[in-house]
Amino acid sequence: MSPANSNRALITGADGFVGPHLANHLLAAGDDPIGTDLATGPNLLDAQGWIDLVASLKPRVVYHLAGWSDVGSSWKSPVMTQRVNAEGTLNVLEACRLGGVERVLVISSAELYGAVAPEDLPLTETAPVRPSSPYGASKQGAEAIAQQYVRGWNLDVVIARPFNHIGRGQSVQFAVSAFADRVVRCEQAGGGTVRHGNLSARRDLTDVRDVVRAYRLLALHGSPGQIYNVCSGTTISMQEILQHLLDHSEAEISTEIDPDLLRPVELPVLLGSHAKLTSDTGWEPTINLADTLADVLADARQRMQTSQDPATDSTQEAT
Repeated sequence: MSPANSNRALITGADGFVGPHLANHLLAAGDDPIGTDLATGPNLLDAQGWIDLVASLKPRVVYHLAGWSDVGSSWKSPVMTQRVNAEGTLNVLEACRLGGVERVLVISSAELYGAVAPEDLPLTETAPVRPSSPYGASKQGAEAIAQQYVRGWNLDVVIARPFNHIGRGQSVQFAVSAFADRVVRCEQAGGGTVRHGNLSARRDLTDVRDVVRAYRLLALHGSPGQIYNVCSGTTISMQEILQHLLDHSEAEISTEIDPDLLRPVELPVLLGSHAKLTSDTGWEPTINLADTLADVLADARQRMQTSQDPATDSTQEAT
């Protein structure tokens, strides 16, 4: 069942990185988005709270973005990561089932593919899943619950597996925005050193505005029970990303590896294929990576200008 273009859409995790971009896109497309977050709605572990919320709002579509999103910190909090992402998804889906929601888009993650051999790239949706982080395992659990709701309850659920996505408003817990933030802090100090973790990893990066376009298209045209990669189909190393940001700064900035910023397990390459998404919805990425990085750097500079607590240390860390 594909919902009509005129939707009341509930966005969980609306105050996160992707939520505002999705809300803006839905509004521009003529939809009626309603956002909820920890400040305005229930905690993901509050099952009855979600039942009550969905019953009161009566959304036609639910975009389930809320959850634990930081891969690095999941190593320190594996139990809570699993509860928030797996049990939290269960609570949202049960509320949607009881509330008669027509379609649910569950946002998973390409992290659950785990380490892959070069010959297995690019990854398609049929590739085996071998999560190597607590975060990836939690998303595998969320997907299994979503599939059970499709098979056992006939709930219309589509699963999106986004690869890395970047843009304005992303937390500095994530690598690219962290790089930009640290570069700008060094600019403010007249120079300095950016400390970092592993820069050899290659990632498939997509602008968040392209990602939210894909989400809406999946809500409209995705097939129930199906999984769709959301990715650019190309990779770039973290070294190249950091160097690009440094090249667009006039400050004298050096770099230095920090062992404390290395993860226990780092996926060397993550590259996906969006062929299935393109075939079913017509989606293609449209925003050039250089333009996205310029936006990220400009956003970091704007944040620094409005910060109430400007940094004074010219040696900054980036994960």
